[in-house]
Amino acid sequence: MRSHEDLSRLADAQYGVVTFRQLIGLGFSKGAIWRMSEARRLCRMHRGVYAVGHTELSRYGRCLAAVLACGDGAVLSHKSAAWLLGLRGDCPRVAEVTVIGHGHRRKGIWTHRVGGLARGDRIELDRIPATSLPRTLLDIAGTGTVRQTESMLERAERLGTLDSGSIDAILRRSHGHPGSGRLRTAAAIYRQPVFSRARSERLFLALIAKAGLPTPALNVFVAGQEVDAYWEAERFAVEVDGWGTHRTRAAFERDPLRQEDLLLAGISSIRVTARRIEREPEEVALRLAQHLGRRQP
Repeated sequence: MRSHEDLSRLADAQYGVVTFRQLIGLGFSKGAIWRMSEARRLCRMHRGVYAVGHTELSRYGRCLAAVLACGDGAVLSHKSAAWLLGLRGDCPRVAEVTVIGHGHRRKGIWTHRVGGLARGDRIELDRIPATSLPRTLLDIAGTGTVRQTESMLERAERLGTLDSGSIDAILRRSHGHPGSGRLRTAAAIYRQPVFSRARSERLFLALIAKAGLPTPALNVFVAGQEVDAYWEAERFAVEVDGWGTHRTRAAFERDPLRQEDLLLAGISSIRVTARRIEREPEEVALRLAQHLGRRQP
């Protein structure tokens, strides 16, 4: 009786799944395990891994079952780890697991084999062994696109879990990893001094850098007015609709006066929407280059 109570507690702690080795450790014989399996009290999920009582596991249960099936040292990784970390909304139907060294493939599990994982590449989140956020981003970059990597970096920033220092650290020791180049490209914008600024501000800086334009001063006071971006040598300013509350009733009355004050001080200014910065970065950069070229001192 005690073994069944212990089994119930273990299953509750592991989202309803247990391993063959754990059952043996609880005192169940191979014959008893076989009989419970025949009676559907244990339902085989993977080789050596069972669901207790039913197969309607939660997403956490399915992920942990996949990790347990892959043996010691295995961790949830790639898109599955990204879901666990909150970097994507949906949990992949086929769990992705990283295992150390060689071994047999597991049906129903997408396995990735590596020579080893650094201590900082492993975490345990919600009682599931998984790759850390920097390692997950590196792995995602290795199998996806720069845009997918950028999307997950943005999600991590919104969650408050993004640490550019830890990303730099993993890049320093991951030469040769297929994702290192894409992750370095996607993370470059977070090394700017305005790391905590809004998304459109980062995208604005990115398009300026890509076009080879001089970097403006951001959020500075000029002629008594605060402007979003300012090129002092060219006496040229950009106001971005979407960075602040530019479209309120008060702004409707204030914005023309702001622009007039700048003109009286000999400063030209234009307005650019955040939507254009995101959807038409090349066109925005081209027009900025034309404006700046005409105002070369």
